[in-house]
Amino acid sequence: MSFTRRNFLESAALAASARTLLAEELDKKSGLPTRVLGKTGARVTCVAFGCGSRLLSYSEEDAQTALARGMELGIRYLDTAYSYGNGRSEERVGKAIAGKRKQLWIATKIPDRTYDAFMRTFEGSLKRVGVDHFDLVHIHGLAKGDDLAAIEAPDGCLKALYKIREQKVARFIGVTSHTDPETLATALSRHDFDCTQMALNAAMAGMTNGRGGMVMNPELQTSFEQTALPVALKKKMGVLAMKVFAQERLVGKAPVEGLLRYSLSLPVAATVLGMPKFEQIEENVQLAKSFSPLSKPGMKEMSDKLSVLHKASLDRFFENHIDA
Repeated sequence: MSFTRRNFLESAALAASARTLLAEELDKKSGLPTRVLGKTGARVTCVAFGCGSRLLSYSEEDAQTALARGMELGIRYLDTAYSYGNGRSEERVGKAIAGKRKQLWIATKIPDRTYDAFMRTFEGSLKRVGVDHFDLVHIHGLAKGDDLAAIEAPDGCLKALYKIREQKVARFIGVTSHTDPETLATALSRHDFDCTQMALNAAMAGMTNGRGGMVMNPELQTSFEQTALPVALKKKMGVLAMKVFAQERLVGKAPVEGLLRYSLSLPVAATVLGMPKFEQIEENVQLAKSFSPLSKPGMKEMSDKLSVLHKASLDRFFENHIDA
């Protein structure tokens, strides 16, 4: 699969359609916008609390304070994974949600590539979080073609993912990636996922053309936004945006408000945000409450500017990045 002008036009049309489908409704209690998570039909808060390395940077006590504050402000989506501290994040989430499970959308991610190993880790995840089911379980961190082949193997984890959905210990299933847009697009086109989570930010968006209508650098064209996102939308999957601030690498390069506004202007249900400082929890919720979509020209201006300066380095960084 390679990016073409036709891909871009299809992406634009699908995005316009998806914005209608993802019409926001305000949570009556908190005022935080909610959106429909694709064909799942579930409505989730447009800000999800990313419980990776940024949550693990807090002390145990402060992590509980941060999660409690996020939920108090209206965040109902908590995104964890076994790989975040070898289960430590899941344990922290489990402690934070005790007595609140019915109000929340809980997602975890499993890194193992074989059926048996996936099932063992997943059983542990249920215990660590203290739940009898997850709302969403992802295959964690799809890389390149050989990784996809391992997932699809006869003893691969894809069968385990289908099995836990069949057993209703996972309501919905998905796959995440920040490594290779084309491999993710291939996986989404081949398999029956309900959701997907991918790196979607203004700097990694790629460029449609440069000055005078000429493509400036072919390496800047391929992106999750232009390659994998259209596949997910065509199949009506719920889409989650991650790496919105590129692990803080874009903070200071563009306003935080603009970066979040860009990603929320895409046809996504939620943005998964790591928030290592208490004030960021407050700020991101307030920004989401005051959100208004960027225009197409505004999005293109921002992405073209940031892509020229930062896309190549961010692609290299996220190709081998593990948020553990």
